[in-house]
Amino acid sequence: MRTFGWAELWFITEAAKWTISLSLIAFVGGAIVGLLVALARTSDNKWARIVATVFTQIFQGTPLLLQLFLVFFGAPILGIELNPWVAAAVALMLNSGAFLGEIWRGCIQAIPRGQWEAADALNLSYYWRMRSVVLPQAMKIAVAPTVGYLVQIVKGTSLAAIIGFTEVTRAGQIINNATFQPLLVFSVVGAIYFVLCWPLSLWATRLERRQALAAAR
Repeated sequence: MRTFGWAELWFITEAAKWTISLSLIAFVGGAIVGLLVALARTSDNKWARIVATVFTQIFQGTPLLLQLFLVFFGAPILGIELNPWVAAAVALMLNSGAFLGEIWRGCIQAIPRGQWEAADALNLSYYWRMRSVVLPQAMKIAVAPTVGYLVQIVKGTSLAAIIGFTEVTRAGQIINNATFQPLLVFSVVGAIYFVLCWPLSLWATRLERRQALAAAR
C-alpha cells in the first residue's frame, strides 16, 4: 500500500484529458446523429419518422451502462473487435444523438406555424424550408439546452470506466486500489468533474436567462 501524493494526484488529473476528449467526440458525433434524428422526426416521410422514433425510444429507454456493454461485448460476436476507446465513443455518440435529437426536435417544432406556412407559400422544398427558414431560428432556441446537455455527456463518460477506458473515474479506481484511501481519492475525482461541469452549467444558465429576456421584449 502506498500513500496518496502528488504523483497520484497528477495521474488522476492527467486522465481528465481523456474525459474531455471522449466528451468532445461524443458531442460532435452525437450532434451529427441528433441532427439527422431531429430532421427525420419532423419530416414529411412517415418511415423516417418511425425509424427515428424507434431509435430515440431505444436509446432513451435503456441505461447508458447497458449500451456500453452491448457495444463493447456485442461487437466481437459480430466479428468486430473494438477497444474500450472506440466502444465508449460509439455508445456515447448514439446515446447523445438520441437525446440531442429529441431536444432539437422540440426546438424545431417550437418555431411558430406561421413561419412554416410562409415557407410553404413560397413553395420551398423541405430542404430549403429547413435550411433557410426553420433551422436558423431553431438553432437560437437550441443553444442553451444543448450546452446544458453537454454537462450530462461529461458526467456520462464516467461509465466508460466499466469497460476499462481510463478516464478520471477509472484513474481514481486504479489509485484507490493502490492507496486504499477512497474518501480522498474520489473527492479529488469529484472535484475534477465539478471543475469541468460547473462552467458549462453557468454558461447554460446565462444563455437561458438571455433567451428569456429576448423573448420578453
